[in-house]
Amino acid sequence: MIEFLCKLRCLAWPYKLRLGLGILFGILAGLTEPLMIVVVAFVYSVVFQQAHLAGSEIWWKKLPLVAQQWLTDLVQSSSGAGVRYSILFLSLIPLVFIVRGLLTYLNIYLLNWVSTRVVADLRVRLFTHLLSLSASFFSASRSAELMSRVLSDTDTIRTSLSNSIASLIKDPVTLLGIMALLLWQQPEITVVSLLILPVCIVPISIYSSKGRKAARTLQTASAELTHSMLESFTGNRIVKAYNMEAAVGREFKEIAIIFTSNYMRLVRSLEIPGALLEVAGAIGLACVLAYFLYQPDKKPDGSAFLTLAIAIISMYRPMKMLVRLHSSLEQARAASERVFELLATQSTLPEPMVPKPVKAAGADIRFEEVSFAYSEKQVLRDINLTVKAGSLVALVGASGSGKSTLTNLVLRFYDPTSGRILIGDTDLREVSTRDLRNQIAIVTQETVLFNDTIRNNIALGRSEATEEQIIAASKQAQAHDFIMEKPGGYDTPIGERGVTLSGGQRQRLAIARAIVKDAPILILDEATSSLDTEIERAVQEGFDRLMVGRTTICIAHRLSTIQSADIILVMEEGRIVETGTHRQLMDKGGIYFGLHQSPEGVRGT
Repeated sequence: MIEFLCKLRCLAWPYKLRLGLGILFGILAGLTEPLMIVVVAFVYSVVFQQAHLAGSEIWWKKLPLVAQQWLTDLVQSSSGAGVRYSILFLSLIPLVFIVRGLLTYLNIYLLNWVSTRVVADLRVRLFTHLLSLSASFFSASRSAELMSRVLSDTDTIRTSLSNSIASLIKDPVTLLGIMALLLWQQPEITVVSLLILPVCIVPISIYSSKGRKAARTLQTASAELTHSMLESFTGNRIVKAYNMEAAVGREFKEIAIIFTSNYMRLVRSLEIPGALLEVAGAIGLACVLAYFLYQPDKKPDGSAFLTLAIAIISMYRPMKMLVRLHSSLEQARAASERVFELLATQSTLPEPMVPKPVKAAGADIRFEEVSFAYSEKQVLRDINLTVKAGSLVALVGASGSGKSTLTNLVLRFYDPTSGRILIGDTDLREVSTRDLRNQIAIVTQETVLFNDTIRNNIALGRSEATEEQIIAASKQAQAHDFIMEKPGGYDTPIGERGVTLSGGQRQRLAIARAIVKDAPILILDEATSSLDTEIERAVQEGFDRLMVGRTTICIAHRLSTIQSADIILVMEEGRIVETGTHRQLMDKGGIYFGLHQSPEGVRGT
């Protein structure tokens, strides 16, 4: 817990002024509780004329003599002042409550302000950190799990802190202040009232431990709920097509039951210790009264007894809040463990300390003894290849032969297990990934579009692109006509993942995006697979113009994109097994010839 609080302190340090003021107001608000007890006892003494009591009987008897004499004189002088004077003293009670309410508000407001900013910073920091991790991390992680940690776990931290951080400052001060007041006035009776407290420690400790476990399980169940919803919503067409609604609903219900069960365990861990403390408070007060029953000579009179009774009752409220505070902080700590675990995850693609500049225009791309493996699965083996600047290289081969992996290494989504890749004479590991990817445009078979306008999706890789450049790129990609048919033209929102567009329309926008980026390296990963033959022919003409002067790596889908390639690489089980032009490979009669003669042509590559 100490380590968790230290992490929170470091996160809150940028807001130290408001944090300090919140703590100060919390301390002052905590001190108003014993002050309220003293004021009530004092007003009771004044209004109900307690001055006739012997000095040893007066509740302020342990004050310095000067203070005792001043208070005694004040009480005596008020005896003949009438009702108005008494009302003036009675007004001290609501005045103390007004001051207490103001200090409490400032304490809660400032500390909640800080906690909200801290969690917002933590959420941004976590999200930014996740974006910096390698593609291998995302391949091994579930999207819903990551979403749960960014949203649900951080929100749990925010809720727990917002509900408890004010108590963290105020209630300990209140408790210590009341106990100090009781020990100062009635030490023996105070000890008697607290005798029952140790009995509560064991069950409170047990329930705190259960609450901590429930909080951890609750976060996991929350992630499972998110995962179930995400899969069902994104795959809603498959769910409907296969009549899976009932099965998916049952699965979600089972996860929801687990979530509810753990939530109720957490509620029990929060509420039962508080109820035990309330019972302990009542028993403690009964013990005090029993003590007076057997020791009548030690029973205080008048305002002293009033002070004692109010203080004992008031003392157990902050104790109850502190128990709830502990459970709430345990819940926040359980959520934070998952968050800080992600923050501690290191990228497998470290950025170079001193990045070297790279200029891809006019530079060859060289693969030198490149091998790559996913975990223990070998995907590429001893690739030696030079892609000449400005040339078109086509990759063909069966599914899983390593074609996409080769392009992923060029984009540095992964680093080779062994060997190296160079642009010109610069190893990609010595270049910042931002600089590298600024010089590469990519069009993939699986088109990724965002819930934004058509214009912004096209200009994604080049935010400064002009209207003329966007329109020219759209015309080249054969997308301008269908865009203009939309109600808002280029300002038409396309929905989540471009749901309002057909597959061919989405792919043409991706092609226009690559054209606008105008990068010296172009990667086409089955870029025309969703286009019909007529549109593909027109788009291919645009690609032919786009590829002039650019280094292009094309994963082939149809024969039309292969015949004009400067060189075709046939891949099998992670190796380059054939190399040559279309005519050379056809004359050779090898694997490429077999793919060409198959009913699917090279469609299966």
